[in-house]
Amino acid sequence: MLPIKKAIILILCISKFGFLCSQSTEIRGKVTASSDIDRIHIINKTANRFTITNDDGEFEISASINDTILISAIQYKPLEILVTPFMIQSKFISAHLTDKITELDEVVIGKILTGDLLSDIENSDKKRDLNFYDLGIPGYTGKQKTQSERRLHEATTGSGLVPLNPILNWLSGRTKELKGQIAMENIDNAMDKTKSNLSELLFNTKVLEESKRVEFFYFVSDDPNFLPLSKLNNDLKMLEFLQKKLEEFKMQIEDD
Repeated sequence: MLPIKKAIILILCISKFGFLCSQSTEIRGKVTASSDIDRIHIINKTANRFTITNDDGEFEISASINDTILISAIQYKPLEILVTPFMIQSKFISAHLTDKITELDEVVIGKILTGDLLSDIENSDKKRDLNFYDLGIPGYTGKQKTQSERRLHEATTGSGLVPLNPILNWLSGRTKELKGQIAMENIDNAMDKTKSNLSELLFNTKVLEESKRVEFFYFVSDDPNFLPLSKLNNDLKMLEFLQKKLEEFKMQIEDD
């Protein structure tokens, strides 16, 4: 049987360890990798907390002992780190990410290309089309319009003193139809981008069966706040929005 003094010390040690395990601490971190280390996703899967790295790969996140930290980016393999007592004591985490490599069989067809676009076009059998600059004419260099945007432009512009074409299209409802089509295309593009960037992080913390995920993202895209939020290019705000929508979606499924 342990002496009373040793028993008291043991109890105090156990209590202190239990306190450390339950205590949440702000931990600094540093991510290293072969290339870009900014805007890498850092998520505490246990405590459901999220942040991103700055331009130097540094971050801060709240964590406790035995929490699981997931570090993830599209171009790197996901890395999970279990928070240890030493990390809590030092208040620092260091992580190195490995590149995602998709190996393909080497295939050489025709002439070997150098990587210089203009040079490769000139050396290939296919001749490039003449552009504005070949003819010495200044041309449009802005963002190319989609097919729907071009149709809307044609439907809403006209020539002469009275632009008859826009008036007829407005009366027939074609202009409204084209605007609606462009709005749907913008939502679809934003939804595809959101799924690509944040699906892994979202479903790592809030599980949803694979067969329901497509339905979920259409549920998200119906929210009028989705498109304006996607234009902010803020992953943190978008992830928080998706987490709230996922809770709503699960409640809706349970009610059906």
